[in-house]
Amino acid sequence: MEKKEGISKEDLMEEVLDKKELNQEEQEIKDEELDEALESQLEEKDKRIEELTDSLLRLQADFTNYKNRIKKERENIYSYAIEDLINQLLPILDNFERALDSAEEEDGFYQGVKMIYEQFLEVLKNNGLCEIECKGEVFDPNLHHAVFVEETKDKEEGIILEVLQKGYTLNDKVIRPSMVKVSK
Repeated sequence: MEKKEGISKEDLMEEVLDKKELNQEEQEIKDEELDEALESQLEEKDKRIEELTDSLLRLQADFTNYKNRIKKERENIYSYAIEDLINQLLPILDNFERALDSAEEEDGFYQGVKMIYEQFLEVLKNNGLCEIECKGEVFDPNLHHAVFVEETKDKEEGIILEVLQKGYTLNDKVIRPSMVKVSK
């Protein structure tokens, strides 16, 4: 066996094997560190994906809420505009009814005016106007405005005896309560 400068072949082999073992241990440590670093990066990426997904869902919900709010505001604007117009037309409707009630004979002119009245009323109904039915009903302060109270023996208390001015609702909102005479 050859010796070089005091080191035997076996010692050299042992030294080489020790270095190989050290290199393997270092490599394993490096691999573990690399695995930990990759796992850490993966967790950070997963966390970021979760944050972005959450942010996206919130934005979608906010946008949906915004669309619904704008739609409702648009409907309210339309509804209020119609309400104002119908409130201006109600006195004309009342005058039509008075004219028809005061007619002495039902000639061609009367029939023509009645047809116009019915068309006018139909247009208002198609836009959400509804008459408050009240004669013979129980008085409801949300729908009726009591102008007179009359003592009666044949009717219960709080029953509407006569309608002095018709009341109307527009899309389930009272725009003019009925003016009525109520039993006491």
